[in-house]
Amino acid sequence: MRLDHKYKQRRSTRLKRYDYSQAGWYFVTICTKDRECSFGEYPELMNIVLDEWNSIPNNFNNVELD
Repeated sequence: MRLDHKYKQRRSTRLKRYDYSQAGWYFVTICTKDRECSFGEYPELMNIVLDEWNSIPNNFNNVELD
């Protein structure tokens, strides 16, 4: 099955042959539509993001947030 995408396929930034299941520090980037800075303008949106972020350790046993 072929998927037609409106946008180009993004190039993966993952390292080949790197085991991402091992312990380490990982950086998370959150991009918004049109790269607008929406969180300051919409506090309810920021609350949703923070709630989801803080729930990550509840869903993944070996994850700690900094």
